[in-house]
Amino acid sequence: MSLPAAQVPVPYWRLSGFYFFYFAVVGTLIPYWGVYLKSLGYSSQGVGIISAIILATRILAPNFWGWLADRTRERLKIIRYGSFLAAIVFAGVLLDQRYWWLVLVVSCYTFFWHAVLPQFEVITLGYLAGNYHKYSQIRLWGSLGFMAAVIGLGLVFDVLPIKFLPLFILSFLILIWLSSLSLQDKSGNKNIESTSGFLSIVTQPVMLCFLVSSFLLQLSHGPYYTFYTLYLVENHGYSSISTGLLWALGVLAEVVIFIVMPQILRNYSLRKLFLFALLLTGFRWVLIGFCASSLMVLLFAQLLHASSFGVAHSVSIELVRNYFKGGHQGQGQALYSSFSFGAGGAAGALIGGLLWDYSAPLTFLLSSVAALLAFAFCYRWLHPVVVNEAG
Repeated sequence: MSLPAAQVPVPYWRLSGFYFFYFAVVGTLIPYWGVYLKSLGYSSQGVGIISAIILATRILAPNFWGWLADRTRERLKIIRYGSFLAAIVFAGVLLDQRYWWLVLVVSCYTFFWHAVLPQFEVITLGYLAGNYHKYSQIRLWGSLGFMAAVIGLGLVFDVLPIKFLPLFILSFLILIWLSSLSLQDKSGNKNIESTSGFLSIVTQPVMLCFLVSSFLLQLSHGPYYTFYTLYLVENHGYSSISTGLLWALGVLAEVVIFIVMPQILRNYSLRKLFLFALLLTGFRWVLIGFCASSLMVLLFAQLLHASSFGVAHSVSIELVRNYFKGGHQGQGQALYSSFSFGAGGAAGALIGGLLWDYSAPLTFLLSSVAALLAFAFCYRWLHPVVVNEAG
């Protein structure tokens, strides 16, 4: 006899381990991938284009895999195949480093890699039925994985050359696949259907505002994710380990906010939290763009990552969960991923690549404008009706 959803034991460490290894990959890519490409002799525009491809495949791939997962209900199988094929394809980076070969490998590997996270979010929420407020306490292990990779590789690359970066990425991709083998899919009964059509949900004014704002928020992050390490090392003379520790401080702030997020969600509306996150994000990019020579200002700016990612992402997951019910959960998570981290992140990386050599401060100023524009949209149109199931 199966347990009711709320009584299904939560495999905390197995879920957390998956997030840890997934975001360890992100923690190797975001701070060091641009440095690796620069070491191969590619221009800022070339770095921006390849970084944009990593994010651009997140526009289409999650939606395809989300549709397939909701249709077949083979969510975990898609995660396992996606992570396995991502590792196999990425190994091609070890064979050749010519530009167009890297473009091909990155395009193919990320098509499979982006199949993984949105569907895993659905599985995690399936285990947390009735206890959704505990999501952030599992997701924080992804932040710890990111932080471990950033600090660890900062130490490593002060000793070893950056050419070894692909080996670390490949190792973490293999660990993602291995961790997926220990899980079961508890995301819901195969016969559950949503009470309303997918398009009717997406076209609601609240959801359109949320998606556009998520796009702008991640667009504002694009130059930061692509060029922050280069900015500190080349423009301001920081060491690799100092830069790694600054990355880690931002993620540590994110971890702390994930720990206390269940209490925050009980006391503040999703609208107020999202507006707060967007406003502080705009302020953060101004500080980084114009005050990076001051270590104290950089430390404060990194603490704001708790808001620009931690609060914003927790609110976003809760909004998507509330609006996309039943058979649309996978597509809903995929749509959020593709609009924000996919289209928004790709646009930000591409714009950053085009403007970076002209003016790094101007690039961060445009990031600030994007975040504040998202704030204006949400102030006017984001009035969600949320069913509180946190208990």
